[in-house]
Amino acid sequence: MTTLPEDDEFRVATWNVEHNGVSNDGDDARWHLAMDVLATLNPHVLLRQELTRADMFGARAVWAEADRLGGHAAFLAGATPESANPTGVYVDRDLCRPTEFFEHRTGMWHPVCNPVVSLKGAVKKLSLASVHLCSFDPATRAREAKRIATLGRPGMAAIVGGDMNSYVHRPSNRHPLPDWGQVEDRSHFEARTIERDGKRVSDTLPDEIFAGEHEGRPPVFVELGHYAATELGQEAALEPTSSLWRTDQGTRQQIDRIYATPQVAGALIRLEVIVTDEVIEASDHPPVVATFSLAGLRRALSAGSVPAA
Repeated sequence: MTTLPEDDEFRVATWNVEHNGVSNDGDDARWHLAMDVLATLNPHVLLRQELTRADMFGARAVWAEADRLGGHAAFLAGATPESANPTGVYVDRDLCRPTEFFEHRTGMWHPVCNPVVSLKGAVKKLSLASVHLCSFDPATRAREAKRIATLGRPGMAAIVGGDMNSYVHRPSNRHPLPDWGQVEDRSHFEARTIERDGKRVSDTLPDEIFAGEHEGRPPVFVELGHYAATELGQEAALEPTSSLWRTDQGTRQQIDRIYATPQVAGALIRLEVIVTDEVIEASDHPPVVATFSLAGLRRALSAGSVPAA
């Protein structure tokens, strides 16, 4: 695996910490454990999902998390009436100067948290998006994916990550798509399958929208797990991410993913799925960490500048 000097790494993590690590009776032990895990990962950008009720009490949970990350700038896209699970983004102030902030809510089950930053030493801006696609309806997920794909318009630079609640359209032999005849949870079957050619199959539409090639045209985004496995020889980048706690929803799958526009993806050095005892205790999803060459990322953001959002 390629390694870089610490000062040439730019680490982007995405993590859905189940209900923000807080139990129904207010016990926040899992949140503290998750913060300990993040301290070891030391991400420059953290894309968070299920920041449940973090917008309450003056968003004090958000500021507490930013503090535990070392004083990162914090962005929160507030909960919708349908779901109490906001999304958030935290960025290292030493490397990322925020320039704009967008909150995509219309037609979304969960909002998209989308700050735009100026990376230190780069010319072009970088759009960052924390995404949590709808958990129960494939049609809603497809519509949400179409909306998010606008962050990859020609000339734009973006990193998009989160809980996609759907499957990759190019599964590896080691991790095939679910055998739905073996899935006990009927509701899960309805939430995660679509009809195609008269049959019910796994929903891969969001990944096809984001990273599919159509009639020879390049994809909107590059799925970094697939890129790391096929271009960098890192088969472990395809390790599944959900569910660490459930056994009645079929085989574990690569649900949490990070995408980037092609010029940004070219700076990727490695992608890791972090599964430890501490992670399993903290959440049903593990964190996914994409490490870029900072110098390579600056080169990717050096020319052809257009608005990032």
